[in-house]
Amino acid sequence: MNLILFLEAICIFLFGQVLPSFTIQDLYVNQETVVKISAASQLMQCSAALDVLFALDGSHSIGKGSFERSKYFAIKLCDTLTIDPDKVRVGVLQFSSIPQLEFPLDSFYTREEVKEKIKKTVFKGGSTETGLALKYLLHKGFPGGRNSSIPQILVIVTDGKSQGNIALLAKQLKEKGVVVFAVGVRFPRWTELHILASEPKDQYMLFAEHVDDATNGLYSTLSSLGICNATAPGCRIEPHLCERKTLETIREVTGNSLCWRGSKKTNAVISSLCPFYSWKKVFITHPATCYRTVCPDPCDSQPCQNGGTCVLEGLDKYHCLCPFGFGGEANCAPKLSLECSVNILFLLDSSSGTTLEGFLQAKAFLKRFVQAVVNMDSPVNVAVAQYSQEVEIPIQMGEYEDVPSLMKSLDRMHFTGGATLTSRALEYVTDHGFRDTLPLGETHDPQPRRVVVLLTDSRSQDLVAGSVKYARDRNLFLIGVGSEFLRAELEEITGNPKQVITYSNPQDLFNKIPELQKKICTLQKPGCQSQSLDLVFLLDASATMGQENFLKVQSFVRESSLQFNINRDVTQIGLVVYGRRVQTTFALDTHPTSSSLLQAINQAPYLGGTGSTGSALLHVYDEVMTVQKGARPGVSKAVVVITEGTGTEDAVVPAQKLRNNGISILVISVGPVLKETLLRLAGSHDFLIHVPSYEDLKNYQDLFIEKICEEAKRPANLCKPSPCMNDGTCILQNGSYRCECRGWEGPHCENRILRGDSPRSHGLHQYSSNGQQGYQSQHLHLGS
Repeated sequence: MNLILFLEAICIFLFGQVLPSFTIQDLYVNQETVVKISAASQLMQCSAALDVLFALDGSHSIGKGSFERSKYFAIKLCDTLTIDPDKVRVGVLQFSSIPQLEFPLDSFYTREEVKEKIKKTVFKGGSTETGLALKYLLHKGFPGGRNSSIPQILVIVTDGKSQGNIALLAKQLKEKGVVVFAVGVRFPRWTELHILASEPKDQYMLFAEHVDDATNGLYSTLSSLGICNATAPGCRIEPHLCERKTLETIREVTGNSLCWRGSKKTNAVISSLCPFYSWKKVFITHPATCYRTVCPDPCDSQPCQNGGTCVLEGLDKYHCLCPFGFGGEANCAPKLSLECSVNILFLLDSSSGTTLEGFLQAKAFLKRFVQAVVNMDSPVNVAVAQYSQEVEIPIQMGEYEDVPSLMKSLDRMHFTGGATLTSRALEYVTDHGFRDTLPLGETHDPQPRRVVVLLTDSRSQDLVAGSVKYARDRNLFLIGVGSEFLRAELEEITGNPKQVITYSNPQDLFNKIPELQKKICTLQKPGCQSQSLDLVFLLDASATMGQENFLKVQSFVRESSLQFNINRDVTQIGLVVYGRRVQTTFALDTHPTSSSLLQAINQAPYLGGTGSTGSALLHVYDEVMTVQKGARPGVSKAVVVITEGTGTEDAVVPAQKLRNNGISILVISVGPVLKETLLRLAGSHDFLIHVPSYEDLKNYQDLFIEKICEEAKRPANLCKPSPCMNDGTCILQNGSYRCECRGWEGPHCENRILRGDSPRSHGLHQYSSNGQQGYQSQHLHLGS
């Protein structure tokens, strides 16, 4: 066969088929308003005389799944209707190739009967002949309906992809007085719904996938028309900017390609340029105004005082979550009270360094604190000691009849003068200040915490490190109160900057009474049990650390983990060790319970060899703190590095890389370390905890937990670290995110698109609205 015959053809390039139009409706309001719109939809009830006919699209373009969602929407609307022969009547028409009356308006007269019948409606399938359904209603009216004095409400639930022209039929139906709501389902074509809806269009177009919003919108419109009084007292209809979006796929010329065709001449061909076509996804937006009803809730008036959090209970009740120390009053009223079970010993500096004036000032502060906070109903016992070069305890723990007798005992305390031996005083009160305050034979479970409040205005003349360790080893909690110049020493004594109170003048000291009260009771609540957190411990398991010290670090991690609520919805913990190699002991989502987590921590291996903190941090970045390995979008993330500083020279850049990706780094340095290097690794002083020795790790657990819990409360960036796989791009949008994929598809770009295949949809998809990028993307709504 002549070669020319093979070349006498035109090169045609086809890339996929036209995809269906995707759409979503966005209401531009904050999350609080979304909650109020949803709550208002549950308050709405319509008891007027109405004839309501649901016209449900049962065609193949809808599909069985979306048809079930249409039924669910209709059922939810029925929940807010008073269905009765003399009030609201409901009927259902299903349309596809032909219209089919499922049941007329006079068939069922109770809400339960109507809902049950809608549930049993069977999907038909067929073509989308919306025009035939409109003709049916024009000729037969509302089957089972009443006379023309009763408002007729037609709720058409469809994807707007009718096979014929519907404009004239829709106009004629509305001219007969029928009120038409056009409700989109699945991926509707909004232009057709715009034709179907009554005027003004914005008030009569809804999206069935957002059930509460659609219910609210429908009844807001009926209320504004005076057809039925659907709103509760105090509720109001508000306009909100909204946007309905449709994704259309069009063909465009993207270039030319060389092609050939035959010629009349022998053994000759003619070359020319043939157009090269591709399909481009165009994101069409339809700006609109959505009218929704919002109702005031009890928390709008901000009834909770002093930083309390208002929590709704149902639609019309609330309760306050009060800060510690505010008495559990209904609205967190400023009532100072020690309502935590605690034994407190106040240790007053009576040395020459404090001076007589400073001692009297501290005693006046203590008297005012006792008067304001302590009462006989409080689950608290008080003791008072004073010290200089000697220590005495004039008021033993709990040895007073009432607050007035305690005040008289305080008045009898006198200034002594002498050397400031704070260390000796701490050791003495540890041994003699907390005797059993319960009657013989009684037990107290759990035992009250034992707290020492040190009030001083002079530096100690003996070394405090030994006595502080002695006190902490016996489970005493230390709070320091003193002048600002003593802050460093008080932090060394307490082991936690959060347990230090400083003042600048006498009046400033008296203003610290509420702060001291809060700190005393806050000691009762270590850990963060409710904040969501992804936490990774990165442990130095090199030869420099040594196996004995590694076991102490392992114990610290195990004890600290008990302070978290280990749950896939709250806190996830992962563990990585590094030495001669970097090894993931377990990933974030490996252990969903505390018991399995603790067993896994015990099995963490000691590796030996030379460790590189920088390589370990890169391992965490690439292999641990990723969505694919269990990290959760929208959850705060932190890495805790426990090291004595060796091998951290290469860690500064990887640490910054993690921080740039929204991951906090907290460094716990042990022993005499290179503070400047570790400070660059931590990023700031706020993220660096220095522990004198491995034996002291347990004394810094509360400080560590506090810092981690503070990080857990910070808002998280949904796109850091990126949840998108295979080089997909994460884009923030209206409190959610979406992944733009290149050559991949799926919610997180996890499925490769094979050459010649059309991309398959996975839920709701979004695409770039500027028309320049033709990449498929997944739009994920969180918290809706």
